[in-house]
Amino acid sequence: MKILFQGDSVTDCGRGNSGGCGYEQGAMGPGYPGLVKSRLSCDRPDAGFEFVNLGISGNRVVDLYARWRSDCINLAPDLVSILIGVNDSWHEQYGNGVEVPRAARIYNELLDWTVGKLPAVKFVLLEPFTAGESDHGKNFGAEVRERGAVVKAAAERLGPDLAVFVPLQSILDEACARAPWRHWTADGVHPTPAGHQLIADAWLRAAAPFLG
Repeated sequence: MKILFQGDSVTDCGRGNSGGCGYEQGAMGPGYPGLVKSRLSCDRPDAGFEFVNLGISGNRVVDLYARWRSDCINLAPDLVSILIGVNDSWHEQYGNGVEVPRAARIYNELLDWTVGKLPAVKFVLLEPFTAGESDHGKNFGAEVRERGAVVKAAAERLGPDLAVFVPLQSILDEACARAPWRHWTADGVHPTPAGHQLIADAWLRAAAPFLG
């Protein structure tokens, strides 16, 4: 099974310049995709999993769409994990955001394009998030929650045989009741190691029905 991780900096997490001392150079990175690979590779060494991380820092959903043929469909993954959306709001401060209705249309088109080309594909669709008490959470957290609703609706539209939704906003909100938001994120958007572990654990729980 080939598992492809796609997204922005939260997925990228320095994958291109990490590695060494037993870790592959420029592979998964130290974030949640690397943690997922570590867990599954340890627990199921004979399962034949192949892991690919192609998250790119700064990506919006339109950037993902622009490279989707080469960085997803041509790779023929069995399982596609997507975490995208926060930059579509964040980049509006530079005048280059993607409004929610247009982002929703493009996001769903991505999914339908993939299913059309790869009918057996499965999706793990992760909710974008912000820490509510952070400056980023206060500035554009409400809009990011709208984007999360788009992701949830997309997963529900595809149905449980094709897609699972990972509710990262509520998971982070609950975590912030146990420890301050800076324990889980560095700036309200980018997770700390503890935050990446939260995401990895939630990913593994959600994806379990697709992992055989």
